[in-house]
This record gives sequence, structure tokens and C-alpha cells, in this order.
Amino acid sequence: MSPDEARMLIQKAWETLPRAYAPYSRFHVAAALLCGDGSVYTGFNIENAAFSPTICAERSAFVRALCDGKRDFRAIAICGGPDGTPVDFCAPCGVCRQVMREFCSPDDFQILLAKSPEEFRTFSLRQLLPEGFGPENLGPSKRGDSHADV
Repeated sequence: MSPDEARMLIQKAWETLPRAYAPYSRFHVAAALLCGDGSVYTGFNIENAAFSPTICAERSAFVRALCDGKRDFRAIAICGGPDGTPVDFCAPCGVCRQVMREFCSPDDFQILLAKSPEEFRTFSLRQLLPEGFGPENLGPSKRGDSHADV
């Protein structure tokens, strides 16, 4: 990923941050997902009073992209913080890392954690989810075979 692509992706996440719905934790998170064709899908966390129906920013971006038929993903930028003000790098939760593992290459998919539009760290999915469990661990079927209708 070029530095310009990284900055663009982080900027998209940053612009999405005010849309987060986090009345309970007040911890707003936004994500921008870069697809293989260059399209970008944004997402933000949406909390719920029952807590378990809450959806993270990363998964909401993936859901939007998947609904449009996207299956090839290159990178995701994530930012977040108390009341929408990032004060540190905001890493994806374990559930989001597992969703990324379902659809992304552990070595090729990049995760950009942004503290500000200028300050960020880049990780591979494998770095954030070592020894991850993916579709190929379920047996002889190939990636995508069981997901053709998803």
C-alpha cells in the first residue's frame, strides 16, 4: 500500500468517526475498508442498550462491502477514542480480527491503526491474530467454496 493510499484510507475513517453511535461507552470507533478494486467502505460502531447486539466499526464496514458483493480486501484503517477523540491507537477486538480472518489473507491484509490522520501504525492480520483459525482449517474445501452464496 502506498503512503498516499494509507493517508486516504485513514482520512476516510477519520471523517466517519463523528457518525458513531456510542451512548453507553462513549467510545467512538470508525473504520475504512479498502477493497481490491479500489473501492472504500466505511463503518462505525453502533451500540445497543442490550450490549450483545452492538456492532463494531470494522464489522459494519465489512458488512456493507459484503452486501455489495465485495470479497477481495486489501486494508482497513481504524481510529477511535473517548467521545470521538482518539488519544491512542485503537486496535480491533478479537471478534473483528476473526471476521477479518474469514475474508482476508493473514499475510497480505493490512490493518492501519490511526492515532491521528498523520500518526499511524501498520500491521498484517497475522501480526494481530497469530495462529488464526480460517476456512481452510475446516477440511478439504477451498476458501470461498462454502461461501459462494454468502
